[in-house]
Amino acid sequence: MNVSFDISLKNMGKPIINSVIHPKYEAVKTQLVDCINRFYDEGDVVLKGERNTIKSFVVNGEKLNIKAFKTPNWLNSFVYKYIRKSKAERSYEYANHLIGKGVLTPFPLAYFEMSTLFGLKQSFYISRHIDYDFDVRNLIHELNFPNRNEVLRQLTKFTFQLHENDINFLDHSPGNTLIVKKENNNYDFYLIDLNRMRFEVMDFDKRMHNFRRLWLSKAMVKIMAKTYAELYHKTFEETHQLMLKHSRNFQCKIDAKKLRRSGRKMRFKS
Repeated sequence: MNVSFDISLKNMGKPIINSVIHPKYEAVKTQLVDCINRFYDEGDVVLKGERNTIKSFVVNGEKLNIKAFKTPNWLNSFVYKYIRKSKAERSYEYANHLIGKGVLTPFPLAYFEMSTLFGLKQSFYISRHIDYDFDVRNLIHELNFPNRNEVLRQLTKFTFQLHENDINFLDHSPGNTLIVKKENNNYDFYLIDLNRMRFEVMDFDKRMHNFRRLWLSKAMVKIMAKTYAELYHKTFEETHQLMLKHSRNFQCKIDAKKLRRSGRKMRFKS
């Protein structure tokens, strides 16, 4: 397989290419390799961040997203090569695990890695593109968002499903759940940015702690705590108290960082 990565290998030795392609997409392996080779010159930008870049390509009429992870520093480069799986490999494996548990996520096609004897240099993760309608950020910033309370209740049920399947999604934040509106006011929830997860039995405190990064307002906590309490057979009072505690502590922690940086303080949302 002829893969050429956009990185200087001077004095690094011969590059080592590693790739895994889902059996359903073996037939388009050549096209996937071609997309990787054209990544830095072509493709439609979906996200251009400080750490990672996502671009979309069309292969056999199907729109795919390719995520290029930031080149790791020398220490992480060594760690991802010899000690821990790369973010691309974890994304691929975790996506397959989620699908096996009945949890929605963009279908994983492949991951590619380029390394030398010194460590990992570049990595890519490929998945299907999802045409979604909105994400959790809309629910936070738009108080009059259509059917907002029902979406929050269904988001809570989705999170409960993760917990019941021993899935601790460490990046359970507003931008990492894509929401697709279905018929009869039903919604599908897709997890993205998958490389930080733990698969473990979650007790009550850990479950409530998992809501903290969603940046919930007090009103949102009330709705979600009521729904979760019914599902988990806890009282509303203890569920609400613990969910609110973890949400408040997280927001205060972030606010304190912003205060140190800019002198501006944000209030806990009502």
